[in-house]
Amino acid sequence: MGHMVNFQRPDGKSVQGYLAESARPNNPPAVVVIQEWWGLNAQICGVADRLAAAGYQALVPDLYRGKATVQAEEASHLMTGLDFGDAASQDIRGAVQFLKELAPKVGLTGFCMGGALTLLSVAETPELDAAVVWYGCPPLEHLDASKIRIPLMGHWGTQDESFTIDLVDELQEKLTAAGVDYDFYRYLARHGFANETAVGPGRIPTTQYDPVWAQQAWDRTLRFFGRHLG
Repeated sequence: MGHMVNFQRPDGKSVQGYLAESARPNNPPAVVVIQEWWGLNAQICGVADRLAAAGYQALVPDLYRGKATVQAEEASHLMTGLDFGDAASQDIRGAVQFLKELAPKVGLTGFCMGGALTLLSVAETPELDAAVVWYGCPPLEHLDASKIRIPLMGHWGTQDESFTIDLVDELQEKLTAAGVDYDFYRYLARHGFANETAVGPGRIPTTQYDPVWAQQAWDRTLRFFGRHLG
């Protein structure tokens, strides 16, 4: 459904991304999608395709510059090598600005590592209109919640060992203190519960796809974007 495009970061550098275009006419709203630590792979492109089928233009910036993996050790290495501040303020903001030329409103969503980057990016990207976080959070000392001025939704697993529910509690306290408009939902699920590839013996033991909770979270996400992006 989609194809690769080039877009400019605020600093002028060029980045590639996967763009899934909607058949909906008249410049439909758009969403930037942020990858898990695996890279720009078929699964995250499928998320963009899903949003396009729901009526949104969707762009996945290639944060790893063409690299992707199915091995946890290599994924950890790639993530460790990523400059999160640069990715949030340059790659992701550039993707939002690119879509803002095509759409009246632009949202942001990300999963795992992409969820953490989503939270960092909403504080760095004034062009955004709404954001949805999926089971990912940066170190809270790096999050300036006072800069978050858009509606925020979050999906969290109560059995998540990567981003524990205690961390989510602390995040909520910080967001509440800053007056952020947010809705968080908790599911009896493990990390990566919306990733349909987190199944079988090859999955990371701390992850587990749950189709029931994933569908409920997606229903909530699409209603949220429908309300705030149109």
